[in-house]
Amino acid sequence: MNDNKLILQIQRGNRRCADELVERYYSSIFRYCSWHCYNTDRAEDLTQETFLRVFRDIYMYEQKGSFKAYLYTIAHHLCIDENRKHIISGLDQDLPMEDGRLQQVEDREQIKHLLKLLTPVQKEVILLHCGEQLSFREIAQILGIPPRTAQSRFRAAITILRKERG
Repeated sequence: MNDNKLILQIQRGNRRCADELVERYYSSIFRYCSWHCYNTDRAEDLTQETFLRVFRDIYMYEQKGSFKAYLYTIAHHLCIDENRKHIISGLDQDLPMEDGRLQQVEDREQIKHLLKLLTPVQKEVILLHCGEQLSFREIAQILGIPPRTAQSRFRAAITILRKERG
C-alpha cells in the first residue's frame, strides 16, 4: 500500500496502518536524526517525537507532495531545534564522495573535517540525497528552497569534498 493510501486509512482510524507507516520509515528517520545528534538516545527521542507529531496532526495532513518529504521536514526541524541546544559531537556515518553514492570513510576525524568544510545547507543536501536517497524535489520541500538550488548546493558540496580528498 502506498503512503497516501496508508494515511487515508490512518485518518479513518486504522491503527495497523499507523504501525505499518512507522515500520516503513522508522529506521530511516532514526538514521537521519543520528547524523544530527550528540548521542543515540537523543536521536531515538527525536525519531519518536517526529512520529508523535505526524500522528498528532495526521487528520490535518493534506496530500501535497511527498509524505516522505513531509516526514523528513518534521525531523529536520526537530534536529535544528536540538542542535540549537547542543553541540554536535560527531558523525559516524558514510560520506558521499562520487556520483551520489556513499563510500566508506574509515577515519572519524576525516569525516568531521570534511563536513566542517560544507555550509549547513550543503551538509543537509548531502545527507538527504546520499544518505536518505531523497530526490532534489523532496529535499527542496524539506529545506524550503527551489529544486535547482538543492541540486546546485549538492554539486557544490561534492566539488568541495572531492577537492579536499584530493
